[in-house]
This record gives sequence, structure tokens and C-alpha cells, in this order.
Amino acid sequence: MTILRWTGRPSLALINSIGSDDHSDSWQAALGQFFQVVRKFDAVRAPFEQHLGLLRAFGQLEPDWEAPLAQATDFLSDQRLKRRSQSAAIIARALEDLMAYQEKRTLTQNQSAGTSDDTLAEQLRQRWYRHQRQREQTLRIDIEHLYQHQRIQRQEAELEWHNEHDLFSEDSRRTWSVSKRYLATAGFGAGAVGGAGLDALTLGHSLGAGALVGGLIGAAGSYFYGDRLMLPALHIGALQDGLQTATFGPVQDSQFGYVVLGRAVDHWWHISQRNHAGRELLDLEPADHHWLEQLDRGSRQAIQQVFDKRRKQRPLDDRQRQKFIAAIEQGMAAYDDWRLNRT
Repeated sequence: MTILRWTGRPSLALINSIGSDDHSDSWQAALGQFFQVVRKFDAVRAPFEQHLGLLRAFGQLEPDWEAPLAQATDFLSDQRLKRRSQSAAIIARALEDLMAYQEKRTLTQNQSAGTSDDTLAEQLRQRWYRHQRQREQTLRIDIEHLYQHQRIQRQEAELEWHNEHDLFSEDSRRTWSVSKRYLATAGFGAGAVGGAGLDALTLGHSLGAGALVGGLIGAAGSYFYGDRLMLPALHIGALQDGLQTATFGPVQDSQFGYVVLGRAVDHWWHISQRNHAGRELLDLEPADHHWLEQLDRGSRQAIQQVFDKRRKQRPLDDRQRQKFIAAIEQGMAAYDDWRLNRT
């Protein structure tokens, strides 16, 4: 360190503590005799802003370094925003799939007679669960790879039926679903948009009655189902040409979408904050507050409209999809703010 000081070159010392004992104050006093800047820096847990702060500190040591390092920090900040937008699009695509998925089986007349509805429902239900579980895991991996976490170890309650924190449990519904009041306001907006079609057909002579009725129906339905997570049911179609189609799904409860969305955004946040030097197990636990309450009415309605359309297996147009992605990205920003204020 004495030789480094003799060179007269800009120098910066980093204190990266290991173990439970903290000797950083002693190290800071000792290193301050030899280095122009001394910083504490946890190479494993340092958040993104500390990384940028470290680069800016390097830039202050030498005038020729300031401009290129400022350019580097700007690039990293822009890259971070783009990754959040890309993550929102990935989450939106997964939600479209999960909300609309339907498990089907074609039955002959003999199969229909030899299989009870309960047995068939259980078989299709397990296949439906398996698909939803796999689709959510694909979503997790897509987000992790976007942030270049290729070999992360994750601990999370899977999408199983009997589990304290699984997707379909009462505990998950309480944690990740939204309030009745939220559902009522979002449902009113979504229903009002649908009811506006009646006003268009009557060339406005209904004086907005279509939008009002649609909004009230949407709000009432959302409010009614707000305190329980409704699962899909088995449906067996009519016999045609000796064949019947048995279907399980899609899910009929918008709360399912909010639970999946909450779990996805929480996972995204942990991945976006995770240092690539970290090797500890990623433990995803339910949060204790719903951050979607911070969203504006338009974003709430955009999310609710998509959930309503997809559970009815209706396709989205490009405009609706972009609004949906933008609303999810706003939700991610709200979750980020909530986490920041929480700590």
C-alpha cells in the first residue's frame, strides 16, 4: 500500500466484510492513510444503486475517467429500465396463458359411460394444475435469464393444492389477491367499457345506460367473488358423432390472476435486486401488503379487463395488450417503491 501511494495514481479501497465479525471501522482508519477514497462495499448483497455509486466514485478520482464512467452508468440505468419493461411483457404473456388455459379430453361413447364425472374431473384437474405449475416455472426462468441469472437456486411454494402458501390456498389468496373495494372499482371500469358497446349500437340513444349497466354488473360480480378463490369446473359437451369433449377450465375467478401477478412481481423484484455474486438460496415468501392499491384507476381497469377477457377465452388486440403491459410495469414500479419505503 505504501508503494501504491508513492505512485501518485488515483486509488480507491473497498472494504468487503466476510464473516460475522465487523472490523470495518479499524480497516477504514488504516486504509485512509494510503488511499484517497475508502468505501464499504458488500460484493454479494450490494444493490444496484451502490454499484452505480461506486462507478461514480471512480469517476471523481481522475478527470479523464469521469465522462466514460458517466456514460457507463447511464447505459446501465437505461438497461435496467428496459429489462423492467421486458419483464412486464413476459409476465403479461404468462398471465394471458394462465388465465385462459383449458384442459381438454375427447371421449368416445364407451369412455363416457365407463368413467364417472368425479374421476374424470380429478384427472383433468391434476393435468390442469401441472400445466399451470409448469407455465409459472417457465415464467420464473424467463425472468431469471433476462437478468443473466442462469443457475439460480429458488425456494418457493409450488402451484399445488394443499400447501400453506401454494397458489390455490386461502393464505395465498389473502396475501396476493386484492381487496373487495379494489375489485369493485376495477370491475366497474372493465364492465363499463364492455357496456359501451350497447351505446354504440344504439347510436348513443341509450344515454350511457349500457356503460352504466355494464359497469354495475362488473363491479357487483367482482365484489361478490372477492372473498374466495373460485376454481375451474368440469364441463362435458353434448355427444356428437359418438364423441364428447370434456373440459376443465379456464379459471373463472379474476383473483387467480392477481395471485399469479403478485407472485410474479415479487419474484421479479428479488431477481432484479440480486447481485450476480450472490450464491445463497432465493427464498420467495409472501408479502404483507398489496401494492396494487397505489395504481391509478386506468391501470387497474386495464388489468381487470384482460383478466375478464382471457377467462372467457377472448383474444386481445395489440392496443389492449400494450395497455396491459404498461399497467403491469406501473405495478412493478409501485412494488419497487413499496419495498424501498418498507426498508
